[in-house]
Amino acid sequence: MKNNIKQIVLVLTGCFTLLSCNSDFLNTEPLTEISQSAVWTDPALADAFVTGIYQGLGNGGFDEQMLASLTDEAIFTHPGRGITTITEARTNSADDGWVNNTIFWANMYSYIRRANIAIENLSDPQFENAGGIVDRLMGEAKFMRAYYYQQLARYYGGVPIVDRPYGLGEESYEVPRNTWEETINFIVADLDDAAALLAGKNMAKGRSSELAALALKSRVLLYAASDLHDGPTAKSKSALLAGFSDLDLLAYPSGNRVERWQRAQAAAKAVLDKGNGNLYGLSEPVPHAEGIQNYINNSLSRNGGQNELIMARYFINLKQEGGGRQGLFNGPNGYNNWAGNSPVQLLVDDYEMMDGSKFDWSNPVHAAAPYENRDARFYASILYDGAQWKPRSNANKPKDPLGEIQTGTYEVTDASGAKVTHFGLDTRNSSIEDWNGSYTGYYIRKFVDPNPAIVDQNTWQEIPWPVLRYTEAVLNYVEASIELGQEAEAKAWLNQIRFRIGQPAITATGDALRDEYRNERRIEMAYEEQRYHDVRRWMIPAQTIGRKASIINIVGTLKPGASVPVYRYDPEVYNYVYKVLLIDPGKENRTWLDKIYFTPILRDELNRNTILIQNPGYE
Repeated sequence: MKNNIKQIVLVLTGCFTLLSCNSDFLNTEPLTEISQSAVWTDPALADAFVTGIYQGLGNGGFDEQMLASLTDEAIFTHPGRGITTITEARTNSADDGWVNNTIFWANMYSYIRRANIAIENLSDPQFENAGGIVDRLMGEAKFMRAYYYQQLARYYGGVPIVDRPYGLGEESYEVPRNTWEETINFIVADLDDAAALLAGKNMAKGRSSELAALALKSRVLLYAASDLHDGPTAKSKSALLAGFSDLDLLAYPSGNRVERWQRAQAAAKAVLDKGNGNLYGLSEPVPHAEGIQNYINNSLSRNGGQNELIMARYFINLKQEGGGRQGLFNGPNGYNNWAGNSPVQLLVDDYEMMDGSKFDWSNPVHAAAPYENRDARFYASILYDGAQWKPRSNANKPKDPLGEIQTGTYEVTDASGAKVTHFGLDTRNSSIEDWNGSYTGYYIRKFVDPNPAIVDQNTWQEIPWPVLRYTEAVLNYVEASIELGQEAEAKAWLNQIRFRIGQPAITATGDALRDEYRNERRIEMAYEEQRYHDVRRWMIPAQTIGRKASIINIVGTLKPGASVPVYRYDPEVYNYVYKVLLIDPGKENRTWLDKIYFTPILRDELNRNTILIQNPGYE
């Protein structure tokens, strides 16, 4: 033992002797990292740092679990993901259910810190503003800080405003929540700064811009003007909120709502004046088939649809990310996909008829052929029974040579001519990956590349996620105009959205106009992370996302004398019966409680910051 100690002392002595001979050894820079001080003296490194702030966007809304499945747009097929914790109102401070990293409290503050570091260093730049690079980087950093704060605000309400990077040795790291009004004002100020700094800059795809700052400001002020964030209105509609002593964290306690709607309208109009979108300015509806293709183009950002995008999260096959796998995540099991976020019947029923009338199951014509003569966006967004889709894999083509969606149960004839049951290839009784079948009888078509070569889990797609798009700002303008009583202006813009997909003009007034606008927003922005927030800020969740999820049951029986050895969709040969059912409550039993208006602050955060006030219903 003594010999071992002696050897250790000798080794350490030798080490110190070497260090004393070369003191520069202690001052060497790490070979695999760049010091922070070096970053802010080099415009290329500073640019790289600011680029990293965008990583908080994640896959946008293109993760395997989508926000749509927390709404009356979809239901998530697979168990154990925390979805039902929210849809069944079981969230609490120890378990907030499924929360995407793009909204997660700690993750958002991590990226806010990065933005604060950039803003602090760019406020006293150590390199020249050649070509306006300092202004551009500062504008981007302020935009991204505002973006992450608006993510927090629309889930949690007012949050702690941290506008500088904290360092070691701070007197305290506890920060109280700011009021809703203070939070909104801070976000808007950052966006105003960003818009001014980015004005005239030629920004690369996927980065913020002047127009993006204006569009995000439009969204933020629209939310701020809505019912949920007006204290008197919120209290009148929710006993839970009425009893919350710190309601100013979630809403304006008082003030002039007309002025808030005016600010929201002006912010949206600024976007309309600077942007252009796709196919605006039509004076009448396009033909129906053209309308279907127009909406497909807008969803895929192709053939003019890319003009819709103000800011997007892009994906390329050279970098295979989850955001490029929407076909796999949501496609039919009969194509060896996972059926993740399957549309519910509640959404399908809200697509109008081609003539602008409402679909109605009590109408025998509608009930007999529910997928005929519907709004063009239905065909561009939903895969339904009988819909023409891609060719099946070589192994499965003999079962379906035509490439049609099969979500029902049908009769076919065997070799002896006897009638036997054929379970649709895209059902949970399928002969192809039945465990991945949709529970609802539908699949998402929107955001899925129709290229026949992109079929299954072995292929990726390059469809961008719309972080902000022009039509959202148009809808924001329409909503503010309706609330301000400017109905002619609202309808003029609303009908431009409808004309490009072939739907007739809306002529309603008053409450009926508001209802039609809300349905239009639901349909136009389906699967774009709007519905989750819209029904909350309108304070109508009990009548919408609180409803039990509905599904379709389809049975096809052969007409007398018909013989079909391999199933194909054919109303001339089959009698089809469609029945709407509620999903098995053992799968999901949706419930609404008012605490779900806001996301709970997790217990870990409350322990770190003991002066935080929890949202109502989670105390």
